[in-house]
Amino acid sequence: MKKTFQLAAEGKNPDRLLEAIKHEIRKYVKRERRRELPAGADYWDFDCRFGASEAAAQPAHLATLISLIDGVAREGGSQFYIEMLAKPAQRKGRPADAPAGGGEEL
Repeated sequence: MKKTFQLAAEGKNPDRLLEAIKHEIRKYVKRERRRELPAGADYWDFDCRFGASEAAAQPAHLATLISLIDGVAREGGSQFYIEMLAKPAQRKGRPADAPAGGGEEL
């Protein structure tokens, strides 16, 4: 998905428009994750870019996209550009010396 979203539309509530945009992004991610994986891949990863325009877009992590969108809306921005490209990926194993719980013990 490569798209520029407008945050202001005549006759539409800005809050409802913002929620509709977030819903469209989440729906796209769910649809892409349902696709069949190629051999040797464990999951679908996403290369994401986000910015005020296509030229100003910077790499971003999928988990931070919603907060970035909220930030643009809070600052009063009129539009933003988002690029999300799905790619097959394989999970990397944990290093042998890493704790099994994944975090530090308290």
